[in-house]
Amino acid sequence: MTGNPLAPILSGPSGPPGRKPLHVLTLTPFYPTDEDDGAGCFVAEPLDVLNQAEVRSTVFAVQPIYRPTARTRQGKTRAAWLRYFSLPGGIGLPTAGAFVFARIVSRVRTLHRLDLIQVIHAHGALPCGHAAMLLSAELGVPYVVSVHGLDAFSTTQVGGRSGEWCRRISQRVYRSSRRVLCVSERVREEVLNGVACRTSVIYNGVNPELFSPDAVSLSGVGTTDSSSSVPTVLSVGNLIPIKGHDVLIRAIASILPEFPNLTLEIIGEGPESSRLRTLTDQLGITQHVKFSGRRSRDQVAAAMRHTTIFALPSRYEGLGCVYLEAMSCGRPVIGCRGQGIAEVIQQGSNGFLVGADNDRELALAMAMLLRDETMRRRVGRAARETILDRFTLPQQAQTLSRIYRESAG
Repeated sequence: MTGNPLAPILSGPSGPPGRKPLHVLTLTPFYPTDEDDGAGCFVAEPLDVLNQAEVRSTVFAVQPIYRPTARTRQGKTRAAWLRYFSLPGGIGLPTAGAFVFARIVSRVRTLHRLDLIQVIHAHGALPCGHAAMLLSAELGVPYVVSVHGLDAFSTTQVGGRSGEWCRRISQRVYRSSRRVLCVSERVREEVLNGVACRTSVIYNGVNPELFSPDAVSLSGVGTTDSSSSVPTVLSVGNLIPIKGHDVLIRAIASILPEFPNLTLEIIGEGPESSRLRTLTDQLGITQHVKFSGRRSRDQVAAAMRHTTIFALPSRYEGLGCVYLEAMSCGRPVIGCRGQGIAEVIQQGSNGFLVGADNDRELALAMAMLLRDETMRRRVGRAARETILDRFTLPQQAQTLSRIYRESAG
């Protein structure tokens, strides 16, 4: 690379006039790319709003060398993608943070000298939290770490001795941080079950203009149900076992005799794709299930806006941004009890909760909503109001800004 290696990240927005903005270094393994603008959107989107709260962010997005090189998506807050050495699979996770630190420490020193870093925000204990802990010791800069899922110590992802090593490192990361930021009370419970540390819950925020009930105007919330004549159920999520797509497919099959025009659309990619397609063949409902693969943020928002019901019976979910986004579109949403989304959904008021792995209960909830357009409108209206009241990007950014300043102080 020629020229100033920090040029792409020092040329971003400088924030509003007034007092000097707080400078935060964000370390993340997930961030939007040219190939997938939804990857890490929950990291990127609040940063654009934070700039209006006098918080500037420099973003280092990191990836192991065995993955294809990512290209930064053009946006308001760009990231510098940096690749680091790591062994593939769970065996490499315990040491990944040290390799991330070795890869970026020189750049961070230079950046810190040119533009004082006041807080480091790491997303995930491993590898970025570990790297942040090492950078904090090196530079004397405090750090916070976000936990986005229920596997707070990586012991579900990694087993055996490597998993125990992950647990010990994660515990050190959490204890040494100024704050552990959890996306739900359910996630905070998992963190505090494993280590004593200072925590805060910051729910993910939604862009209510992108995820709106109507593409042109927000004034008609709950007054129309454009999909009522051709009923559809939408599900958005990676095609992995914990998302419960197999449960959803079985539930759809059980209610097709009553709703013969019903269609299920599944947006997402993953290793379960082949098995799920086979299941639809076995149940004889192939013509009723559409596998749409990966879609852009705009396409996902459009699909949510026009679906009849959104359902994702995930059995292991820290929160789930897609639930909030579908609620913001004024759609009735079905999630599972015992997961992070249960802190947002009030049963029968702004959504519905069913038991995990319970296709019969899920089928009953969907059938009830499909029969009653008035209920769908009422629940969808309440869902939208819930998001506007508590779960917008500006609300999330305001809380992050306060915690950054407390941590820096």
